[in-house]
Amino acid sequence: MIDRFILPSILKKLYKGKAIIILGPRQSGKTTIAKQIESTSKKPAIWLNADEPDIRERLNHANSTQLKRLIGKAQLVIIDEAQRIENAGLMIKLFTDQIKNVQVIATGSSSFELSDKIKESLAGRKWAFHLFPFSLGEMVEAHGELEESRLLEHRLVYGMFPEVVTSPGNETGILSGIADSVLYKDLFSLEKVKKPALLEKLIKALALQMGSEVSYHELSQLIGADKETIERYVHLLERTFVIFRLPAYSRNLRNELKRARKIYFYDNGIRNSILAQFSHLNLRTDKGALWENYLVSERIKFLHYHNKLRNSFFWRTQQQQEIDYLEEGDGELSAFEFKWKAKTTVKFPSQFLIAYPNASTKMIDTKNYFDFLL
Repeated sequence: MIDRFILPSILKKLYKGKAIIILGPRQSGKTTIAKQIESTSKKPAIWLNADEPDIRERLNHANSTQLKRLIGKAQLVIIDEAQRIENAGLMIKLFTDQIKNVQVIATGSSSFELSDKIKESLAGRKWAFHLFPFSLGEMVEAHGELEESRLLEHRLVYGMFPEVVTSPGNETGILSGIADSVLYKDLFSLEKVKKPALLEKLIKALALQMGSEVSYHELSQLIGADKETIERYVHLLERTFVIFRLPAYSRNLRNELKRARKIYFYDNGIRNSILAQFSHLNLRTDKGALWENYLVSERIKFLHYHNKLRNSFFWRTQQQQEIDYLEEGDGELSAFEFKWKAKTTVKFPSQFLIAYPNASTKMIDTKNYFDFLL
């Protein structure tokens, strides 16, 4: 068992009068954490899996009296895949408001459904936690920096989903199953996705452009869809924890890009599975993109798990001067360049250094990336 960083934080919030919501990709470990909480709890518990039709039927539109009958004497109520329940927010609100001394834990792999449904109903009534695939920090705590450094190239190709990490030799099949589950179970089942073929084309196009500046207009021409459809599908992919956007940083210079965005994948393995590309790193032309995606996604995990409030960006001018990654927070601006091979020096754009003289700069490579991600 590999310890997850968010588990202690969740345990501290138990039985404090609020629901606990755990959101994250499919097979990222949400159910495992819920089972750990159940096994350590001394309270009587009930497990409600909303993937099961009869459970959904009982929970859809239930009133407080019906909920009380359903859970009996249970004081810990775990609702797995809660996004599949109609009016999930209202249902959880009834638990927190009307049924005292009961702790509700709800998990969801599709934040666009669960978050929209709970936003208003659970204002002030919930603690929300985001669970990612394994982080570098969790891996290092499990078996040390030396072992994890030896596995770096494997991580860049196959990613960090728990079952991928714990089932060596079966990575491609596992990743294919996860990707199919996200696309077909979470996305294609939505009424909003009326053209599944377009979504498949879009996600492959995004995988090919990973870490590059993305134009919705160019994507619409490439896959044959209008710009509004592209934006909506990108939003859905974000809220199913497949991708995330990094905006451009613009404060001082007129020629800085202001509305641009880069798109990254939460997990390298899922991206490679979408393209069916699992060849060794030495045989790949996208090594730099994989390295950049790994560093940015792992940095996002680090900031989240350590409660560091930072805004993340990239920087580029109309003349194509660029910096891979910026962070802004606590009145400080930090700029980072990512290189696979260690270099003695990296020259940051003079325009940036003049415009932001107080910004710190640093190169991240395979020799010092632990300092950046731990």
